[in-house]
Amino acid sequence: MLLTKRFFPYFATQCLGALNDNIYKNVLLLMVTYTQVNDLPMSVNLFVNLAAGVFILPFFLFSAHAGMVADNMDKAKLIRRLKQFEVVIMSCAAMAILSQSYLMMLLLLFLTGSQSAYFGPVKYSLLPQALAEDELVTGNAWVEMGTFLSILVGTLSAGLIVASEHNLVTAAVSVFVLSICGYLSSRAIPAMPPLGVVKKIRFAPLSGTWRSIAKVRQTPTIWMAILAISWFWFLGATYLTQFPNFAKLHLHADATVVSLLLALFSIGIAIGSYICERFSFGHVELGLLPFGVLGLTVFGVDLLWAIPPAPIDVSYIYSIGSFIDASQHYGVMFALFMVGVSGGLFIVPLYAFIQSRAKKEECAQAIAANNIVNALFMVCSALLSMVLLEGLNWTITELFLLLALLNSVVALYVYSQVPEFTQRFISYLLSHVFYRVTVEGRAKLPKEGAAVIVCNHVSYVDALIIMGASTRPIRFVMDKSISEIPLLKYLFRHAGVIPICSPRQCQKTYNSAFEQIHQALQNDELVCIFPEGRLTPDGLLGEFKPGIDKILARDTVPVIPMALNGLWGSYFSHKDGHALSTRPKRFWSKVSVTIDDAVAGTVERQLLRAKVEALQSE
Repeated sequence: MLLTKRFFPYFATQCLGALNDNIYKNVLLLMVTYTQVNDLPMSVNLFVNLAAGVFILPFFLFSAHAGMVADNMDKAKLIRRLKQFEVVIMSCAAMAILSQSYLMMLLLLFLTGSQSAYFGPVKYSLLPQALAEDELVTGNAWVEMGTFLSILVGTLSAGLIVASEHNLVTAAVSVFVLSICGYLSSRAIPAMPPLGVVKKIRFAPLSGTWRSIAKVRQTPTIWMAILAISWFWFLGATYLTQFPNFAKLHLHADATVVSLLLALFSIGIAIGSYICERFSFGHVELGLLPFGVLGLTVFGVDLLWAIPPAPIDVSYIYSIGSFIDASQHYGVMFALFMVGVSGGLFIVPLYAFIQSRAKKEECAQAIAANNIVNALFMVCSALLSMVLLEGLNWTITELFLLLALLNSVVALYVYSQVPEFTQRFISYLLSHVFYRVTVEGRAKLPKEGAAVIVCNHVSYVDALIIMGASTRPIRFVMDKSISEIPLLKYLFRHAGVIPICSPRQCQKTYNSAFEQIHQALQNDELVCIFPEGRLTPDGLLGEFKPGIDKILARDTVPVIPMALNGLWGSYFSHKDGHALSTRPKRFWSKVSVTIDDAVAGTVERQLLRAKVEALQSE
């Protein structure tokens, strides 16, 4: 996938853009901070803070419009236009650098932020259009790896450029050449036409921003994913901002160690993104999120425990070489690296989740809303740091401890608001820790629209296993007695399980079940039924109940045959007695979920049963 024409030119373009942005921004800040600047109409500290605000302001002003533009024109064409704009900006920036016109460079930084604000939505919304669904996590992992490594290389390169003998010429040439390279690579991106009806776009910076946020809040799962991503940027911005003082005050180190900390953090995120790709097994996997959340808290606290005592000679300052040579620093280095790894595990599934759940014709607008909230959280990060460190005289270690603890609070809030995240985690544990689940035919599940899934019923955890096989939510029709099992009742209720029983047991529950099934199919949802009507007592497929006929007579939607193999004989099945009354029979057993092509909604029960039986025997 990486070297294909549908991905590599885009990947190279976005990496070159991130690299150029960070070289230019950091060159400006370093030149102002470390050189004698006599023509500034303000203090250096004010200029530096103003520069940070000037770069982030366009994300508030233009992201909503950028999302609308990206959804209503060819994405490849938009990227090329943005890269042409970048060439113009960087041509002016090169002249401003050579003439040391810092106010002009500040204005150009605002334009650079504007260009980035328009590039952000198209950068992520292009992926679900260019890649297959089973490549989406891989694509996002490469994007995150490339972005953070580009940020790292750009930041370090800026320091080397400013320290060089011909720093002005080197800086001017670098930003101009990189912009040219970015434009040339963008020309190889294949056409990506808009997926919906092209609409007229009105430019409304402030009102458009609020409308964009209000629109995405209508989908709670996407809104919570955006809040979770924004929380990561809150954490990341705080860590990155405080690295210099943390290294100076608590590690007794110089500026070279700050670069080392940045490198460990950025490389950790890249490695975490790669790990996420490997353990997502080819689909959007929210089950990895808790590992990232737990890591951010555990290693965030461990970072503080690992701080070594001050050197005996308090005047001694560690350079990068002496810092690495001293073994007492290995704990700090490892903890910070693992914070980055946890961050990579955290954000990659969330970006892929937004791309997979947002409407294809509105994906860029969802990403734009995400960028707006990200920017807001980063501003709040700066404000909180100023209040705690300057106003209340907290130490940086106390601030870092607060972040680690708040991370747990935020995670609990998000998981309480979106139970699907919890369900996905439990499904992941069952599928890849308790069992070894493989899925055959995942692509045969429809990406959108209503359908009925018909599957054999082997164990109490069938619904959780099937849930992990689909990136879309599934409504399960389940025997009322099973849906009320104490340990699983909470998960089933919040998963939208439809309880059913025979009309002799409760006519009201029976009628309500079919009405809920009808409403779910009318809402274009996936509904899974176990047409035997009960858990198998012998592992074999029993006779189908007439309920399947009643469903398909009212809603003639596609029917998807599915079969579970390998669960019979495991702990949650009825083999050799009730599951909870016997000892565990098999751990780490191989289980397969096999999905067949959809058939017409008028299919007969005997033919449908034969299809499921055939899948079971494979």
